Amino acid sequence: MSSAPDDVLQLLRRRGRDTDPSALNSLMRGVAAAPEGLAGPEWVELIAPDSDAELTKALTAWRAELAGADDGLDAAPAPAERLALLRTELARRGIDGFVVPRADEHQGEYVARRSQRLAWLTGFRGSAGLVIVLADRAAIFIDGRYTLAVRGQVDTAAFVPHQIPEESPEAWIAENLPKGGKLGFDPWLQTVDGHERFARACQRAGGSFVAVESNPVDTVWRDRPPAPLAPVLPHPVEFAGETSEAKRTRIATIATSKGADVALLTAPDSIAWLLNVRGGDVPRTPFALGFALLHADGHLDLYMDRRKVPDRTLAWLGNAVTLAPPEELGSALDTLGKMARRVLVETSTAPHWAAMRLQQAGATLVREADPVALPKACKNAVELAGIRAAHHRDGGAVSRFLGWLARESKGGKLREIEASDRLQALRQQTGQLRDLSFDTISGAGPNGAIVHYHASKATERVLQPGSLYLVDSGGQYRDGTTDITRTVAIGTPSPEMRDRFTRVLKGHIALAMARFPAGTTGSQLDALARYALWQAGLDYDHGTGHGVGAYLSVHEGPHRISKMANNVALLPGMIVSNEPGYYKTDAYGIRIENLVAVREAAIDGADRRYYEFETLTLAPIDLACVEPGLLTDPERDWLNAYHRRVRETVGPDVDEATRAWLVEATRAL
Repeated sequence: MSSAPDDVLQLLRRRGRDTDPSALNSLMRGVAAAPEGLAGPEWVELIAPDSDAELTKALTAWRAELAGADDGLDAAPAPAERLALLRTELARRGIDGFVVPRADEHQGEYVARRSQRLAWLTGFRGSAGLVIVLADRAAIFIDGRYTLAVRGQVDTAAFVPHQIPEESPEAWIAENLPKGGKLGFDPWLQTVDGHERFARACQRAGGSFVAVESNPVDTVWRDRPPAPLAPVLPHPVEFAGETSEAKRTRIATIATSKGADVALLTAPDSIAWLLNVRGGDVPRTPFALGFALLHADGHLDLYMDRRKVPDRTLAWLGNAVTLAPPEELGSALDTLGKMARRVLVETSTAPHWAAMRLQQAGATLVREADPVALPKACKNAVELAGIRAAHHRDGGAVSRFLGWLARESKGGKLREIEASDRLQALRQQTGQLRDLSFDTISGAGPNGAIVHYHASKATERVLQPGSLYLVDSGGQYRDGTTDITRTVAIGTPSPEMRDRFTRVLKGHIALAMARFPAGTTGSQLDALARYALWQAGLDYDHGTGHGVGAYLSVHEGPHRISKMANNVALLPGMIVSNEPGYYKTDAYGIRIENLVAVREAAIDGADRRYYEFETLTLAPIDLACVEPGLLTDPERDWLNAYHRRVRETVGPDVDEATRAWLVEATRAL
């Protein structure tokens, strides 16, 4: 462990801060374990709220030194010795196998580096996955987004890939766990529902699913990072549109209507929305890790590290929010049990540890959805206005990028990383970018067929003439979160490329033009986006749409548009992506993505309430890839109207060269 640098201590003491070096070192290690966004060193406030340029420079240098320490997460595939170390530890504990999910205690898409156990063990970088390790075999389970990526990141001889849902972990356990075998799991990382499924699978195999007191991966992972510490900052009502007090009263009423005395909140984005705060503990998503208990009177107990909550944020939270150390959550659950309280728990995301602690203490579980999820998904008028402003701003940056790309790609030398760096720089030039909303997918040619591809020096390609280039990107702004995918022809696309692109576009337009009665779910609309592809015997292995937060997670529930059954009806104010695609392995990928908002539809003579989508994203769709003969007149009209709107809305805000390019890029077909 590095000690606090003398220059930092001297600068702090000069400002009247007699800081304990050990405590400061621990705090800085936590700061260094958190990702650094694009909004500057706001974390300095946690050490010295009155910091000046000299102190900030010294602290920044120290943070960079700490962040540069090797935690073992950059190796892909991971060294084989790690699997051997884990098996040795399991044998020492008398466990026959262990489940390693790509998850933290909150089941979020993005996890802190200290929680990236799956990546450390295997090298896998995907946002969803799971490994089961037995004494003589190991399996890694991924979905259709990662069937190609897993083979490049993981030693598939050591970890045999299986694709979900065709091959489930539960079926594998039932077939492979030895009779009488003990399959271990970390009760903080296993959800209540997941525990029940896996326990049944172990029973079918004649074995048992056994909770461990400490995670064996943590035991063998030397130099594992500490918990991240990023500042928790107020999210003003001018962006939120509703006070935290009003939200807490509203959500508490929902919880009590379900028969609960208290609601256990385990999703950090739910807590951030409810308290009107934002954080930065995990990459690309502005929330702070923590747990909360919401009581019937609207009082909230927040279990979060005090070191990352500045005094001004504590004042912002008010007297109706009690801040307590995370380690006190267990005793709080015990108290609820002793009082025979009924506690609302979202069993698909809450850790098994919390449910067991409550039940063992005498509490009754009320198995209901997170009461924050649906209200959070339905954006209010202020949030929608901010989201539109963010997309207007973002559309200008993306349009400038596409114009630049059209010019620079002609030389045949442009590379994937250079292109994505340029796009990020143009977003930063808006002066309002807080961070990217996810790591940009910048895939040329065959790399575009890897759905969640991440360019590296080892994998990046040149944008070659005659190929397709796919770029999926987004920004985090205080007033909104964006997500857009464009597929661009480099030179002249082939007839096959134009056919596939136009079929994807037809699906995109069908969804964008859809009108549907109240009560309709995204699953019922999904086929609209696939129909034109299906007629040619084609499809794609990912969902068509995911919810998006308001300066929160770029992937937000509870709604979605996908083949998978979803019983959450689409409601006004919900933001969802519209992103059909097509991927030809080792050749090219195509995806066209806009974000849309659900709104009321005015239909004369309608027999009930109907909804439609408002397209929010503003950037040209590459006409060079369109085969006009495949479009119907209504589809052509939609595309022309969309491009006219892009030109009229974004055009006045971009430079002259981009404006000239826009005229051609948005011409009427």
